[in-house]
Amino acid sequence: MASAITTLAADAPTLSAANTGFMLICSALVMLMTPGLAFFYGGMVRVKSSLNMLMMSFISLGIVTILWVLYGFSLAFGTDSGSLIGWNSDYVGLSGIGITELWDGYTIPVYVFAVFQLMFAVITPALISGALADRVKFSAWILFTALWVTVVYFPVAHWVWGAGGWLFEMGVIDFAGGTAVHINAGAAALGVILVIGKRVGFKKDPMRPHSLPLVMLGAGLLWFGWFGFNAGSWLGNDDGVGAVMFVNTQVATAAAMLAWLAYEKLRHGSFTTLGAASGAVAGLVAITPAGGAVSPLGAIAVGAIAGVLCAMAVGLKYKFGYDDSLDVVGVHLVGGVAGSLLVGLFATGGVQSDVAGLFYGGGLEQLGKQAVGVFSVLAYSLVASAVLAFLLDKTIGMRVSEDDEVAGIDQIEHAETAYDFSGAGGGAAARSTAAPTPSAASKKVDA
Repeated sequence: MASAITTLAADAPTLSAANTGFMLICSALVMLMTPGLAFFYGGMVRVKSSLNMLMMSFISLGIVTILWVLYGFSLAFGTDSGSLIGWNSDYVGLSGIGITELWDGYTIPVYVFAVFQLMFAVITPALISGALADRVKFSAWILFTALWVTVVYFPVAHWVWGAGGWLFEMGVIDFAGGTAVHINAGAAALGVILVIGKRVGFKKDPMRPHSLPLVMLGAGLLWFGWFGFNAGSWLGNDDGVGAVMFVNTQVATAAAMLAWLAYEKLRHGSFTTLGAASGAVAGLVAITPAGGAVSPLGAIAVGAIAGVLCAMAVGLKYKFGYDDSLDVVGVHLVGGVAGSLLVGLFATGGVQSDVAGLFYGGGLEQLGKQAVGVFSVLAYSLVASAVLAFLLDKTIGMRVSEDDEVAGIDQIEHAETAYDFSGAGGGAAARSTAAPTPSAASKKVDA
């Protein structure tokens, strides 16, 4: 993620219509990722929870947008205070920003940078929701989202991308969100599920996806939107770095999908659609921090390694007994850790910066910096998220009752069902209530 830099007045950039338009398109692509995630998660759960999963993503578009305008942008990208948090009163309510005022050192308006970063803030808590399927009160989720972005996401975004943020100043490379988005969300998911516990019937009842076509649709929308997520994070299109990131996004995603499917075939004997979709997402996650630092060949390595590691990691929940419903920990936490650390091995020193990884003669220094970034964000998000979940659980309660969970959270929390077969021509339910035809009746008598 490019961040603010100071330039001399004589060298100050001017507004670029091309870069501004490019960034607005990228912002729209990133916004599309949240509905894509909703479909991806919504198809992976049982039918009685599908609307709830859709809503847990969609509500983030409402909550986080308002908080970002009120104070989130200021906390994340305002003037640094102690390398931990930002603040700028002009950013509060976005009220003190001129319409043509440029983001410092770049050729796009502050408004464009703010809305691009908003879409990152929106999708990050939505990622967490996949770990909590079937069992969380929607009102508790709304409050958790608001508290989590305030206490966790906004500060971590400042650490990683804000001028003066301690990880930014240390030189940790995170092009588009391996630490701030994916490790952050994956660690938070683990923290919350350790507090709220397992679903009723975990490891006993089948909990298969109810609609794999929806899963594939969601994965496709995520893949499409991710080009804006990654290529747009250079905040311009003048020097070719964004183009390299675009190519690496495609390459790593393809490699991860193939690697996941190969592992799945060897381990379980089948190539599954769920494996293809999950492998693609794992590759997208892993290349997010690394894609501006590696070559296309390096992107193949990053994607393939992440595909296998994430495929292996999704089974850990059964070994260790934590109920990560839709494998947020296995894909986003593990994929984010892998991609962030692999920067320290595969960075060429010839793309976004001159920093080289171990395999390109750079030694272990950058790997050490990446490890600090990875484990500091992981630890902070894990602990803070668990504390927030614990406080909410002890006050308003995080979980629906066991009876409500068994009955289906869609009906209980939203008074709706995803599919209605009760009307005329509505399928099996409607046909079962119709009078039998004479031929059918005679068959029953004969039987």
